[in-house]
Amino acid sequence: MMRYEFVEVLNDLIDYFLLGDIRLLQAWKEEHALDDDLASEFVSNESSDQAVQEGIVIPLAGIENYPYTIIFNLADETPELLKPESRLQHQRSGYVLRVENRQLRLFTWRVLQNFTDAQISALEERYRQPGRPQIDIDNGMYEVEILAGEVLRGDDYEPAIEFVLKKTEREHATADMDMNYRFTVDSQTY
Repeated sequence: MMRYEFVEVLNDLIDYFLLGDIRLLQAWKEEHALDDDLASEFVSNESSDQAVQEGIVIPLAGIENYPYTIIFNLADETPELLKPESRLQHQRSGYVLRVENRQLRLFTWRVLQNFTDAQISALEERYRQPGRPQIDIDNGMYEVEILAGEVLRGDDYEPAIEFVLKKTEREHATADMDMNYRFTVDSQTY
């Protein structure tokens, strides 16, 4: 399957989502001797900029407290949020993401606050339950385009974020990528 969809994904009451290979982020944290409170590290020094530039993690700011439809799209077809019935509000490219553990996961900012092996293992256990926003994916580098807005499901529009992933040789994010960009979805539903 080349397209994966998850419904009712929540932000843990902090307006951030993060996308990445969580075990790669853990190895990167250890390699750079960063504190287990990775959230504090990311807001107090340049480590988050470096992690984003190197394709270790992609932060999404401005995530309102809605249940989201999350779509991972690896197909060569029109992304869901670019279809005529969808309401596209954000379209950003220039991101890269490295996968080394065959797992790509969307997680919340709170995960970074106690970023220890035990907490990551507990998170991985929770993510084994169906419906959690993670996919198995080949290792390598990916260009990531992020689309956000609303998708039509039944008779209702639902807030959605779609990640369009394509293999690449590029190792770093583009210079015009804005890691502070706010992906706030203006939803008429909530």
